[in-house]
Amino acid sequence: MASERQVSRMIKQGFLSSDPTLSFNLPSSTTPPQMKMVSNNGRSNRSLNNLSPPYTTTPAYPDHQNQTLFQMMSEEQNQQSKISKIMKEFEDLNCYGRGDVRLTVIGKDGHTRISMDVHKRVLLEKSGFFRDTLRGREQGVVMQSVEISDCDDVEVYLETLVLMYSHDLKRRLMDEDVSRVLAFLKVSADIMFEAGIESCLECLEAIPWSEDEEEKVVTQLSQLQLCDLAAEVLQRVSSEPSTSTRADDIFLRLLSGVMQAKDDKARREMRTLISRFFRENSSDHSNRLDVSKDSLYSLCHRCLSSLILCLSEVTGIDDCRVDRGVLMAQVAREAENMRWIVDILIDRKLGDEFVKLWADQKELALLHSRIPTMYRHEISKITAQLCIAIGRGHLLVPKDCRFSLLSTWLEALYEDFAWMTRSCRSVDKKLVEDGLSQTILTLPLLQQQTILLTWFDRFLSKGDDCPDIQKAFEVWWRRAFIRQYAAEQDNSHLQITVCDHPD
Repeated sequence: MASERQVSRMIKQGFLSSDPTLSFNLPSSTTPPQMKMVSNNGRSNRSLNNLSPPYTTTPAYPDHQNQTLFQMMSEEQNQQSKISKIMKEFEDLNCYGRGDVRLTVIGKDGHTRISMDVHKRVLLEKSGFFRDTLRGREQGVVMQSVEISDCDDVEVYLETLVLMYSHDLKRRLMDEDVSRVLAFLKVSADIMFEAGIESCLECLEAIPWSEDEEEKVVTQLSQLQLCDLAAEVLQRVSSEPSTSTRADDIFLRLLSGVMQAKDDKARREMRTLISRFFRENSSDHSNRLDVSKDSLYSLCHRCLSSLILCLSEVTGIDDCRVDRGVLMAQVAREAENMRWIVDILIDRKLGDEFVKLWADQKELALLHSRIPTMYRHEISKITAQLCIAIGRGHLLVPKDCRFSLLSTWLEALYEDFAWMTRSCRSVDKKLVEDGLSQTILTLPLLQQQTILLTWFDRFLSKGDDCPDIQKAFEVWWRRAFIRQYAAEQDNSHLQITVCDHPD
């Protein structure tokens, strides 16, 4: 019984009939709604005094069969509340009296229909679409009816029409969020409401966007193809190549700034942030960001020069006059900077040349051997970093370069290993040992033998203070004395026979 009363109440609200009419497509880059127009002349039984109320609505009937009547009633009440609010605003703004165009907006579902009486003079003045469509049609007509169908959001279409009556669109849009402004912009573009388009773009240019909203703004502006009108809005996310600073220069400045930062906490935070920028850029092959290899290697050379200068000063100072701790802090800082740049090079697959550069640092390795282990072990972390990358296949360098690297720095790595693994939580002992083992095993067998026999003697005397690369030792042993792959002479001969075929 209650259901019947509810349906009866819905029916009493009335439905607007639509006659077959001319159909016009709205100009939009997306699939537009359609407009139908019906004209009622002066001979009709209807007169201005007998027109329908300022607006009428037909409730929407949801397609979901499992929706309860209570839910349907709740949705209808919610929609009626929103429509009432829009119409209240329309009444406050309307200074032209009763309208002469009955405009009906129909949703995509075909059920939701909302009608309101608007003014032809306003439509002609504010909308290019209505100007092209209504101007000059059936002069002397008492009332014209216009239907806009297939609307994504009926309320937004109505509200945009109400905006035509506003004398301060910018103030009206001030409290709206980005999604709502984009909705108004789309409808304004559909009906060529120039003032609405301009005001929406001004609003979008001024208000903040979240990352999700930024994606929506860029996507919708490109779909609407507003071109020059949207250029100022999009300056927030794009720049002309002729006026923008090269990413290479910007990153070089950022990297240099972090390396020279005075506040350690801020330096760590910014280093982490910039490293994330590089990783994100590496994973996105379509990204336009490009930092040159020369810029990164210029920073490497700067760090090397600073390390050599600092170590030279440490080895030549008088302990009574100069605080060695200050200089050693500088050594640790430069070594940390170097590891950071090397990590970026490896991540961007540009680190091969650095292996040779590091292997050639004979002077630095000599100075390193004269410094107490507690100060110098930060430098040996660079060697460990390279061995890990080589062992994982992230650095592809010739065997001569790999052997030169170990010849220059392996002794220092042995000496500093205990300090590295015990004083630094960031150093993974097993990771270093595995990387060193794999690097050694990439060398020719005789070079493996030379390095591993030297390690064998050191390990017996140093124990846990020496890297444990027994697995590499076992692999070398099996290669040398058990499997013994011998290069056998290939006695097979490839024969090629050429035959001539008659024409």
